[in-house]
Amino acid sequence: MSKVKYYYDPDTLSYRKIEPKKSRRYRNITFFFLGSFLFGLLSLVLLLNTNLINTPRELSLQREVKNSELQFELMDKKMGQIEEVLANIEDRDNNIYRLYFEANPIPEEQRRAGFGGINRYKSLEGFNNSEMVIETAKRLDIIKKQMAIQSKSLDEITKMAKEKENLLVAIPAIQPINNDDLTRMASGFGWRSDPFTKARKKHWGMDFTAPKGTPIYASGNGKVSRADNRASGFGKHIRIDHGYGYLSIYAHLSKYNVKRGQKVKRGDLIGFVGNTGRSQAPHLHYEIWKDKKKINPINFYYGSLSPEEFENMLKYANQENQSLD
Repeated sequence: MSKVKYYYDPDTLSYRKIEPKKSRRYRNITFFFLGSFLFGLLSLVLLLNTNLINTPRELSLQREVKNSELQFELMDKKMGQIEEVLANIEDRDNNIYRLYFEANPIPEEQRRAGFGGINRYKSLEGFNNSEMVIETAKRLDIIKKQMAIQSKSLDEITKMAKEKENLLVAIPAIQPINNDDLTRMASGFGWRSDPFTKARKKHWGMDFTAPKGTPIYASGNGKVSRADNRASGFGKHIRIDHGYGYLSIYAHLSKYNVKRGQKVKRGDLIGFVGNTGRSQAPHLHYEIWKDKKKINPINFYYGSLSPEEFENMLKYANQENQSLD
């Protein structure tokens, strides 16, 4: 409530009440409200530019920023786990898989190389968390590159494994006549006495004596390249091309069970023991060639003989007796 003011009137020798003018009262009220408005506006501007009061939009943005930071932390942990798993796979790839298949390991610098050339992350610069975002993007790119290299390596290993499997079934690894059907192992690989001239002569295969008509089996997967009697001294014979440089020959047969161009698998019946060609008695003359060189077949029976059977065969094969062809 405003104070009541008085003035001294010399004419009446008394104090008289001062009555304010209405215009001045209105002006004072106007100045009061204007001042209050300006003070309130200034206070609001100051509060909005400090952390004391946040607008709903600012609160929402703050929550989004905190959520983004949390997501980056989770992503960082997940990338760390992925990097550990990849490192384990790469270690096994280099030191087990590629080593087993005799392939060169992939260098570490090749697996973890970055990306040169232009700045791939320029669009991520200029923000509050640019450093963290760019570092995360780089790690993701390197992980993607590691996965691409590892995927390609596994494709190569799969191909090599398939080739290895094909090689293992192609190698002539079993005895072409069952032990139960053998009369004896007559002659081995090396210098032997010729049954016709009695002179020492190199015998390029192994002779298995067995009754005429005894089954003969393919010693490995392959394709019949010949089944005829046009080779000197062999009489009726079969040649199987196993691939990978391997060739097996079965000579002095009585008859065939396959024909030229036919694909066979290890253990398939291909013919029967006979006495055709340059032969002194019914038997199978068996040869193995590798890269066009004749090699000792006794080193390839790991697929059908026990250790005792192989030891007995080795004993007879090393005797310098007379061959049957």
